Amino acid sequence: MRADVSMEAAGSRQCVQRCAPCPDRGKTGGPSKDQKVIAVAPRCNEDETKSQHTTLEGKVQHGFVNLPVLHPDRLKTAKALVEKAVKMHKIFSVQGPYPVIREALRARGWVEQRMPRPNKRARQRHSNDRASSTDAGDSDDDDGDNSDEVEKGLNRDGLHELMSRLVRNEMVYFYWTNRRDVINANSLQKEQIINHFAKAGTLTTKVGLCVNLRNLHWFDSADPDTFFPRCYRLGAQDEKHAFIEDYRRTACASLLKYIVEREQGVCGEAMSSSIRSIHDQRKRSKSRPVVLSQMIESALRVCQEFLESLEHRDIDISLETPQTLTKEEWAEFIKNYCLVVHDGAQIEDSDRFVKCCKAMLQRLAVVSPQLDIDGIYNIWIIKPGAKSRGRGIKCVKRLDQILRLVNVNPTLIKESKWVVQKYVECPFLVHGTKFDVRQWFLVTDWNPLTVWFYKKCYLRFSTQPYSLDTMDSSVHLCNNSIQKHLRPSQQRHRGIPADNMWSDDQFRIFLSSQGRGAQWETVVVPGMKKALIHALQTTQDLMESRKNTFELYGADFMLGRDLRPWLIEINASPTMAPSTPVTARLCTAVQEDTLRVILERRADRFANTGDFELIYRQAAVEVPQYVGVNLLVEGFKIKRPSNRSAMKHQSAIKERDPAAEKVKAKVLLKSAETQLKNNSSSALPPPPLLPPETPVTDPVETFALHVPMTIKAIHPPTGGQPVFSWKKKDEVTKICSDKVHPCPTEKHEGHSLELMVSKQSEEAATMHLDCLKEQ
Repeated sequence: MRADVSMEAAGSRQCVQRCAPCPDRGKTGGPSKDQKVIAVAPRCNEDETKSQHTTLEGKVQHGFVNLPVLHPDRLKTAKALVEKAVKMHKIFSVQGPYPVIREALRARGWVEQRMPRPNKRARQRHSNDRASSTDAGDSDDDDGDNSDEVEKGLNRDGLHELMSRLVRNEMVYFYWTNRRDVINANSLQKEQIINHFAKAGTLTTKVGLCVNLRNLHWFDSADPDTFFPRCYRLGAQDEKHAFIEDYRRTACASLLKYIVEREQGVCGEAMSSSIRSIHDQRKRSKSRPVVLSQMIESALRVCQEFLESLEHRDIDISLETPQTLTKEEWAEFIKNYCLVVHDGAQIEDSDRFVKCCKAMLQRLAVVSPQLDIDGIYNIWIIKPGAKSRGRGIKCVKRLDQILRLVNVNPTLIKESKWVVQKYVECPFLVHGTKFDVRQWFLVTDWNPLTVWFYKKCYLRFSTQPYSLDTMDSSVHLCNNSIQKHLRPSQQRHRGIPADNMWSDDQFRIFLSSQGRGAQWETVVVPGMKKALIHALQTTQDLMESRKNTFELYGADFMLGRDLRPWLIEINASPTMAPSTPVTARLCTAVQEDTLRVILERRADRFANTGDFELIYRQAAVEVPQYVGVNLLVEGFKIKRPSNRSAMKHQSAIKERDPAAEKVKAKVLLKSAETQLKNNSSSALPPPPLLPPETPVTDPVETFALHVPMTIKAIHPPTGGQPVFSWKKKDEVTKICSDKVHPCPTEKHEGHSLELMVSKQSEEAATMHLDCLKEQ
């Protein structure tokens, strides 16, 4: 890269050489070409630091002593490596904190073309835009980029920096960024590889996942309620009403569960502690007793109507039929439910209700796969639609609090970005502590849909023991971006590490100690695979598929008490920060294995893919080629049959049965003769003659003879104008004294012979018919 250098003072040759030590300044050394460098060297015997300072456009001063000193051998090596990389199309560019990707590509002979690093203000602006964008998706990758600090330790001799300058004008064949909007995929060539699909918000946003999974029945026979907690958009009025109905119905089922578990004991660590806390609250509570019988009766009726609606037995119910509970009765029921379950209010003896409550719960368990995770507190988790890393997420118990919290921000309501999802109240716990599972998967194509599942994953623990008495995020949110700022509780079990993470191997050891080690391979892993495949199937038609594109996702799962996985969300650009020893090992491995799938397997279908396992590959679907906005309709004009073809058709009919045709013709001719005689007897006298200058036409009478034969022409015996004519379809020949005019007539079945007779030719026509009969 050349620089315009002007010397303001004549100095010694040695001083000038000391100010520009780079030997290949004509190509790679020196500042950028849009900067004008003025070397300040007035005198050779001045202080050395003054002679080594430069003024960049009169604003910033730098010393040339900071530039790397390049040796000819190093430059020769750099040029050779660059020439080989360019020839083999091995130019890459990385944006973000991905030192593992850089080193892995360089080890394969790739040369990096440095991307301009955004400043702090630009990163803040991008963070705000991503929070308001519907296509940004959830990403738990921090915007902080410490790649420069890491690069300093890896590039001590400046060789990679030199090669990056040498390829600054070459085409990049591999992009890896932490944001999809850094590169415009529409401007890329076919052979360029990029690690983000366009318009992935339908998969990586909470709103997109909530809406798309409802369409799973169009793609597969699976039920999304078996792996995804039910979710609603509070900005959509119909879904808001559906959520309110769901909340009320869940309160009824929760009350029934509370009665059964209170009287017969509870199986499960979390629920037993909840019941104990309710008893403790009841001892301290001085609230009025609640009439339990009326509440249970209402709850049973609501559950019964729900079961009937699932069996479609409610279709004959009139719309005028009053609801089970009015709005006021619902408000009273929810109030009493909160008093009993949340506040520990005094209740009457409930032994006589246990049997009917238990029977109803058994019926609900058949049709409600989420009954076990619902718990008794009816807790829902509220999430902003396009935020990640646990920002803005809250757990709420009461319906009025949920609606009040959402209505605070009308902008989010208008854009339908608030989602409310049923909280998993009964998760599987490790030493009384809640956790979630971060599972990676890789999509290498959307048509055909190709999914790779990573065999390794890790667990993220909460810093506090699990409890439903508090809705604090330190207890219920396991995101590392939240928990890393908190100090672990003294009451938490000592078996949970201080960095709040386990690998999957450590978790399998724990399951084995509980006698459930085999369930990892039989329940957990198959459940996660199915959930991911179903989520991808519902968004496949909404994604922009591009060849030579891939994306690594991070899915978060919760495990129920039966170890069945529940999909919580899917994140784009999952964090690869080595924040703990577990992530330092696993994040490094998943990045290296991703490159094995994308690069090595491209050349060798049997190449080693590390811990990535191909779990789904769809049959290819042919996409019609785009032809632009101009539409073209091709076809042939339908021609009307000619008179000749109609005559041939008539001849063909005649040849089929000539004897029958002759008999029919004679009968029809006799009827025509009779009609002619009747017409002649009732004919009116001819009109008076007009002056000769005004032509007068004779009146004409028209009648049809249904003759199934072809008559070419009939002439009167006296010679002159024809009296009879053949009519095809809706046109006949009108016979006048002077001219012949076509006129429409009524349609008749079969082939008709129309005789048009003028008053003067009636007698001649009758004579000619007699001749026809004799023939």
